[in-house]
Amino acid sequence: QGSQYTSEQFQRLLLDNGIICSMSRAGNVWDTSAMESFFSSLKTERTARKVYRTRDAARADVFDYIECFYNPRRRHSKLGYLSPMAFEDRAMQT
Repeated sequence: QGSQYTSEQFQRLLLDNGIICSMSRAGNVWDTSAMESFFSSLKTERTARKVYRTRDAARADVFDYIECFYNPRRRHSKLGYLSPMAFEDRAMQT
């Protein structure tokens, strides 16, 4: 909870853009652990050693990682070693 994120100016920016701030109490990091894990995987598995020529090239590569690898095929320990798509399919069947 850095002061830049709790500042009135930043909170106003979020509000003005229709963004709901998700911030837990200090020392309670459980709500962000899944996203931190995702961004770690993205950096390690895809973007760490790449130099993109354009912002559009970077955007397309990240989209490809998420939609063609991470969601349909990559298995996740938090999901019982299923991919996100397989996990959602299983949930829909029950």
